[in-house]
This record gives sequence, C-alpha cells and structure tokens, in this order.
Amino acid sequence: MMLKTRLFGRTYQFKNIKEVLAKANEEKSGDILAGIAAHDTAERVAAKVVLSEVALGDLRNNPVVPYEDDDVTKAIQDSINQEAFCKIKSMSVGAFREFLLKSNEDEIKNIQDGLTSEMIAGVTKLMSNMDLVYAAKKIHNLATCNTTIGEKGTLSSRLQPNHPTDDLAGIMASTMEGISYGIGDAVIGLNPAVDTIESISAVLNRFKEFMVKWDIPTQNCVLAHVTSQVAALESGAPMDLMFQSLAGSQKANAAFGITVQLMDEAYYLMKEKKSSRGPNFMYFETGQGSELSSEGHHGADQVTMEARCYGLAKRYHPFLVNTVVGFMGPEYLYDGCQMIRAGLEDHFMGKLTGLPMGVDVCYTNHMKADQNDVENLALLLAACDCTYFMGIPGGDDVMLMYQTTSYHDVAAMRDITGKKPIKDFNQRMEQLGILENGKLTEKAGDPSLFTV
Repeated sequence: MMLKTRLFGRTYQFKNIKEVLAKANEEKSGDILAGIAAHDTAERVAAKVVLSEVALGDLRNNPVVPYEDDDVTKAIQDSINQEAFCKIKSMSVGAFREFLLKSNEDEIKNIQDGLTSEMIAGVTKLMSNMDLVYAAKKIHNLATCNTTIGEKGTLSSRLQPNHPTDDLAGIMASTMEGISYGIGDAVIGLNPAVDTIESISAVLNRFKEFMVKWDIPTQNCVLAHVTSQVAALESGAPMDLMFQSLAGSQKANAAFGITVQLMDEAYYLMKEKKSSRGPNFMYFETGQGSELSSEGHHGADQVTMEARCYGLAKRYHPFLVNTVVGFMGPEYLYDGCQMIRAGLEDHFMGKLTGLPMGVDVCYTNHMKADQNDVENLALLLAACDCTYFMGIPGGDDVMLMYQTTSYHDVAAMRDITGKKPIKDFNQRMEQLGILENGKLTEKAGDPSLFTV
C-alpha cells in the first residue's frame, strides 16, 4: 500500500491510513486543535491524492480504532455484508467517488451494506460541496415508527418545544404553536431540563394525550439519557421513540454514559414495551468534535469519527438520526464556512450509511457564524432531500441557548422546494385548515385551534 506522492517538487510520505484520512480532511478547527490537520493546502492536496489511490478493502482492514480495542469498531465491522463488500473492495477511493456520482439509487443501495465508516469518510474527503449535494440527493432511506419518514417529495420537521424549567403548560403552548405551523411530522421531541423519571413520564403522557385528542399522526420523545428513559418506559410511560447521543468510539461513548451492550439492552426493551407501531423506534443525535471533547478520538479526524457514529446507529435501525452540526462550537467548527461543509458531509455520510438522516442546522453564539449561514446550509440540504430539520420558536432555543431553524424556516423551505410533510400528517393538517395543498393558510400560527 503506497502512502506517498510527489507534489510541486516535494515528496509527501504518510505513516498510516489514519494520518492520510486526517490530513485529507477539509480544514476544521477541531483537527487543528487535535494536532492532526494538514500543515498547509499543499499537504492537504497530497493527502487527497494518496487517499484517492487507496483501495476500499485497505480502509476496511485499517480502522482508525483497532477492532480488538473498541466495541464501536466491532459493531461496524461485524455488520458488513460480505457479498456487498466483495463487489467494491478492490475499488480505489477515487473510483468509488466516480461510482457514486454516476450511479443511480438502486446501484448505490446494492453495495451500501458492504461499506465501513472509514470507506464512507474517505470518499467524503474527495468530494466538493456540490458533489455531496448531488450524491446525497440520490439516496432515500425510509423508516416507519407511527408514520413513514423519508419518502421523495417530503420535508419533515422535529417540533422542539423546549422550556427552561420543563413547565408542562409552557411546553404544550410551544407544541400547539408548532403544530399550528405544520411542524412536528418527524417527532414532537423535548430536550428536558429535568432528567427525572417523573418529569420524563409527565411530558411523554402529555404529548401522547395531545396526539390522541387531536388525532395528530406523529411520534413522541423526551431526549433524556437512555437509562432515565428505560426507567420511565418500565414504569409504563408511553414512549414512541427512544433517544440517545452517540459517539464514534467506545471511550467517547463512555463519556456519554453508554456502551454498545447498554444500547443493545435498551433497544430490546424498547422493542417489547414501545407505544409506537412500526419497526423503527430509535432516535440518535451526533456532531463532529464530540470524540475530541472527551479525548476519545484516538488521533483520528472528526469526519471519520462522525462517520463511525452512523455506523453504530445503523445497528439499531433508527427512525431518526441527525447531526447537531454547529452545536459543539468554534473549537471544532470555527465559522459558517466550516459549519456548512460539516453539515453537507454529515448528511451525505448518514445517507450513504443507510440512515433516515436529518440535520439540526445550528450554531452557538460564540461561533463566527450567523443566520445567513444557517439559511445557506438549510437551502443546500433541502436541495439534496435532507429528511428533516428542527422547528423551534423563532429559531432560538430558550433552554439550550443556541440558534437553529424556526417554524417559518421549515415552511419556507417546503414552499421553495415544493415538498410537503409526511403524507398522514399533511392530510391531518389540511383537515384542520392549517395547510392547503401543502402551504400554510391564514389559520396557521394560531395555537388557539387546540384550546377549544
């Protein structure tokens, strides 16, 4: 395996595939902070040249965290379909990029289960932003909880009615307002301020009561730690989706208080006790840089570690996965340019992995980013059939204190792209007079519809 090239009269020699992957990455402040980024543009180009000639089989045989040391690597490697892998193992990363750009959806899905996360991250590093949009648009991964997400022609949204004290009246006021804007077909999902069994159960029950009373076809979720959700589930709380944040290594997941074994146990308990009807009932969130923040990156770059999150998520056949792309802050994505690139990378990698992939298009106030960056990324993602976005009052989360997409942003993107919510949800919104032919009516934005 040749890991050197000559460029501009200089020979570039890389010590291993992990270094090639790191230095081929587009500039990210997190990789610079970790001391693994390319020193300059020339070295980055040299790493891309070397990476383009590496065989996909070599990427599988050289995971960035060894198989024997890491349960995430084990989960990814053990899931590989050998027949699909054999079709592409001799292909170079550069040839794989060409394959993805010229092939149709069926041809891509024919080899999808033969891919490891390192292969997916590797090809991502050779793609331009337009490449990432063009290739991602071809892939549609459907999943069914109470409803089915990911159909062509749909753009879904998570209704995120967060409250700084988890006051039920405040949560439900935001929920009713969000539904009145046609938001929430992906899920009504709360990030709790209080992680107790009693509070989680109370919110889940209130969401379910509202959904039943008004015949709203969607899913409920409280994004507490998985162990708290398990306790709430065992106490009888109606839970459609179970949530957990994931990282790309065993060590980083330990910082989240989870292991693959714990997630396996939670998955099978949820399968037995869930209140939803379909086969997909897990919800995961990720974000570039989380492994570095917990010193669990093992010297690997943040794009490759992010791809490994999706490889682990696939194990649980999730209904929802999204990257909270700018939430980690400028230590990992310095500005709007890096945030936009990361959002396109993550969305593409999630879709290529086989996930119903959404993006929380967001930033924190100490990042060098603004609302225009959010809107630019959201429009690019809408163009490549991103599965769902967040819907938050005014785009400003009063509990998590970050900026993301609002109810109005989602409505505007649906109007621009001609897309609608999930079919069942859309039909109910039309019955309530909130939508007409997929567009908001004069009744939209009036939560008093639900106070009678």
